[in-house]
Amino acid sequence: MESAMLGVSLRDPIRDEEIRRRTRVTDIAQRVAKLKWQWAGHIAGRTDGCWGLKVLEWQPHTGKRSVGRPPTRWTDDIRRDAGSRWRQAAQDRGLWNSLQMTYA
Repeated sequence: MESAMLGVSLRDPIRDEEIRRRTRVTDIAQRVAKLKWQWAGHIAGRTDGCWGLKVLEWQPHTGKRSVGRPPTRWTDDIRRDAGSRWRQAAQDRGLWNSLQMTYA
């Protein structure tokens, strides 16, 4: 019913981005990625020994590795965009914010 308010139907070849632009609704995937990036920067900047950074860097020792692709960790995509030294990059707020534009 909402599509009738926009003047489009499901058969119209209109992109999701155009619908979001018309309705001024943000893309949830981009919003989640931005919040994840901001939280990682916040945690990396902490120096009080909080458990958040320890959880991010934790490597479980389960013994024998299973076959197949290893499970994706929370920081894997941050490392992909910011590099393996992402914690040092997060200390420089200007650099971290510029990297966020490419991430989210």
